[in-house]
Amino acid sequence: FVEQFNIASGSSLKISVSSENSSTSNSIIFTDKNVDDTLGNEGYTLQSNTDKIILRGASNGLFYGVQTLFQLLPSEIYNSETVENIDWKIAAVQIKDKPRFAWRGMHLDVGRHLFPVSFIKKYIDYIAMHKLNVFHWHLTEDQGWRIEIKKYPLLTKISSNRKGSQIPLSNEVDSIPYGGFYTQDEIREVVAYAEKKFVTVVPEIELPGHSIAVLAAYPDLSCTGGPFEVRTEWGVDKDIYCAGNEATFTFLENVLTEVLELFPSEYIHIGGDEAPKDRWKECSKCQKRKQQENLKDEHELQSYFITRVEKFLNSKGRKIIGWDEILEGGLAPNAAVMSWRGEEGGISAAKLKHNVVMTPSDYLYFCYYQGSPENEPPALGGFIPLEKVYKFEPVPEELSLEEQKYIIGVQACLWTENVDTPELAEYMVLPRMCALSETAWSSKDKKDFGYFTEKLDSHYDRLGQLGANYRWPKLEGFNKRNIFMGSTEVTFISHLKKTEIRYTTNGSVPTINSTLYKSPFIISNSTTVKLIEVSPKLKTSQVYIANYVKQKPLQPVKTDKNINGLKYQYFEFEKDVNSVKELKEMNPISEGIITNFAYPFPNENLPEKFGLIFNGNIKILSDGVYIFNVLSNDGSRLYIADQLIVDNDSKHPAIEVSGEIALKAGFHKIRLEYFQAGGGKALQVFISGKEFKKSEITATMLSH
Repeated sequence: FVEQFNIASGSSLKISVSSENSSTSNSIIFTDKNVDDTLGNEGYTLQSNTDKIILRGASNGLFYGVQTLFQLLPSEIYNSETVENIDWKIAAVQIKDKPRFAWRGMHLDVGRHLFPVSFIKKYIDYIAMHKLNVFHWHLTEDQGWRIEIKKYPLLTKISSNRKGSQIPLSNEVDSIPYGGFYTQDEIREVVAYAEKKFVTVVPEIELPGHSIAVLAAYPDLSCTGGPFEVRTEWGVDKDIYCAGNEATFTFLENVLTEVLELFPSEYIHIGGDEAPKDRWKECSKCQKRKQQENLKDEHELQSYFITRVEKFLNSKGRKIIGWDEILEGGLAPNAAVMSWRGEEGGISAAKLKHNVVMTPSDYLYFCYYQGSPENEPPALGGFIPLEKVYKFEPVPEELSLEEQKYIIGVQACLWTENVDTPELAEYMVLPRMCALSETAWSSKDKKDFGYFTEKLDSHYDRLGQLGANYRWPKLEGFNKRNIFMGSTEVTFISHLKKTEIRYTTNGSVPTINSTLYKSPFIISNSTTVKLIEVSPKLKTSQVYIANYVKQKPLQPVKTDKNINGLKYQYFEFEKDVNSVKELKEMNPISEGIITNFAYPFPNENLPEKFGLIFNGNIKILSDGVYIFNVLSNDGSRLYIADQLIVDNDSKHPAIEVSGEIALKAGFHKIRLEYFQAGGGKALQVFISGKEFKKSEITATMLSH
């Protein structure tokens, strides 16, 4: 505290050791004496008045009290240089505070993309300032092994390098080799740094799946013997560690022995997710293991695998935690579960009296979009805005009071298929990490999203002082492409109370000296508006670009027939499909008439992978600009009169994307292409206009 305060303020505060009662006035007192027993190891009390500040707590509690003290001071406290003309005052307060959950975590995947040690430390800084206390370091993947293991040098020579780096949201690869790893000295440096910030580093060593990078170096640990290459595509590989090979367990125990020397954490994360059983079913060694251990199926074989690793780690005084797939076939006796496929895995584990960390992908995967995809950098899919993160409740209502005790924490994850720079990592996690921190720390009844957004206004200043590339809240009224007829009113609304909007209409990049947006204005011609938000400290947001395109309304088609329903073509496929374009190369399984875009489709018993192309007309009642929204899982494209209006085409969880077009009253050709590549099914099409709010397109509007 003194070091940072003196840097930012230019002061020369000094530390002295004395009893609390003998301290002079005009003092800041840190003490671990007379701490309230109800505060535990991480709680604290903070009192400030005109005479002195008293911060009281155990060592961890004192640290979190300092974070609160920093937040009470001007945001310049976070500056790395002395800031002049600041009034270094804090409010008179009485605070009694402690966290709701013991595990308050942030995850970072360095297997797909590697980040320098300097950024790992900065990431830990963000974790600590938000009073989180676990850094889950995902160190191994199909696409790269990132930790030095002395006994197995090929892991860093071969397994850490891949031939190409994947292009975001596709299965193609470029020709640029990608690689790197952390030395054991660098690991020690990070762990020691985290300890000073009261952050526990939990390493993840994936098994039995996501291990193709290891098999590239040590193919004998597989079921087939290889050869293999470090995976250059994202997704899941069928080749995993051989469960029937004793060498597999020897290898893992040797690796984990070195991991344990580097990481003092109580828990070691062993993965356990997305492990296809195809190879095990075909492997004579695995089948022999099944018979010897009297296992009924491959799920129980995975349970055997996990339990065996757990026994080894337990013998070393450690515990395992794994993704919720480790429940399949029976949960290892002392294992904790990280529930990512929704809350069901966590509920099941808690009912079995196992510790649970909630990290459901629908709420806490920070690799998902924060806004409309057309306005955001490429993401892994999904849609998790700030409010959704904030409103997640980690303790399911289905659990009894006794079972709720096993929900020990909450964590968010940043997978890095589409995140290849520190700046983009910061953009994806901030300010969503701020929302996570209140969920992890505050009691359920103390949370209020409106009040939270007010507090964020000041917190953005703090993040700005740290030089963080945080995501500014989306301006209301901002869209990348806006269609109008005649003239239109340009309106922008900021969610931040203290910022200004500066804009240009001549194509130039706006600055803090550009035109100040005071009220809506009218444009009559196609115009590109570029704008930024400017904070009181002159911190500027990213440049937003809003294209306003003047259109004449599209003429309707003439049709003699007006038969209810749409024509459809239905496709099935086993191969991986990544775009609706691929449907055009296939022959449809069936054709027919369907009333609407919504489920059920031709039948309710659809396979995991299928595609549909709808063709027909949509009836527009009056001239105007219409907005079409398509929600799909996976990809979709919507055309009006053969013009691409909505492009939501990729493999992803449910995402909603919009587009606009000017239409005259009458019938207009509509075409929707859609594919589902496995997982959840979703398809809905919405329409809105000036005269009516967004609503789902109904059968009465569609014909052929």
